[in-house]
Amino acid sequence: MSKPLIFISNDDGIWAPGISALVEVSKNFGEVVVVAPDKPQSGQGHAVTIKEPLRLTRVQAFDGVESWECTGTPADSVKLAKDKILRGRKVDLVLSGINHGNNASINIIYSGTMSAAMEGALEGFNSIGFSLDDFSHNADFSAAKVYAGKIIEMSLTNKFKTPFLLNVNFPRLKTEDIKGIKVCRQAKGKWVEEFMDAVDPRGVPYYWMTGKFENLEPEAVDTDLWAIKNGYVSIVPSCFDLTKHSIIKDLNFFTNE
Repeated sequence: MSKPLIFISNDDGIWAPGISALVEVSKNFGEVVVVAPDKPQSGQGHAVTIKEPLRLTRVQAFDGVESWECTGTPADSVKLAKDKILRGRKVDLVLSGINHGNNASINIIYSGTMSAAMEGALEGFNSIGFSLDDFSHNADFSAAKVYAGKIIEMSLTNKFKTPFLLNVNFPRLKTEDIKGIKVCRQAKGKWVEEFMDAVDPRGVPYYWMTGKFENLEPEAVDTDLWAIKNGYVSIVPSCFDLTKHSIIKDLNFFTNE
């Protein structure tokens, strides 16, 4: 039997330590192909490039793994890979990450990591985005690799009725300190932004966005933020249907029905 085909992308760029860790783990479970941005693309969300051409360059980023760097966004990388690199091949699993920094709660909206995974799901592939709750370039991915391996193995060996999209976040802990895995829901939260005012050398004002994240339900024990804070790997089954189904009937007055 042929090995499963695992496609990997990210948003921190093809040379980031996080994607190297994910490739290392994934090679244990199948053939790996990588197409990822040639530079960091954090916070790009699901942006796609339409005003300039995209370029793919084959690189030797990982031993024994076909890898390409893309001049576009994470979503561009997945789209290009499907049409040019993986055309005609059956993809068994799409992975994105491992991101430097968590993508729990509302961060999924802004995340390039999760957008790459979401693009895979839009194409009908089982897809997982992995993130570590540590923004450091020198973050320790040891525990993340252990649990990523478990999740990849379970995803490849179990049958699912429909393609899934999983948002996985690892706490910043050693392997022996992680309590396990929790399947949970996305916490309600928001970013409270502030803008620093400054003036450039030519005297033109500019603004630099800063801010902090606010958990709107810190006591809820069924959320991804609670799981990460309390030593668990969180898995949130996610989707791209942004319809608020619960109020469709309440809006019928717009149609005079």
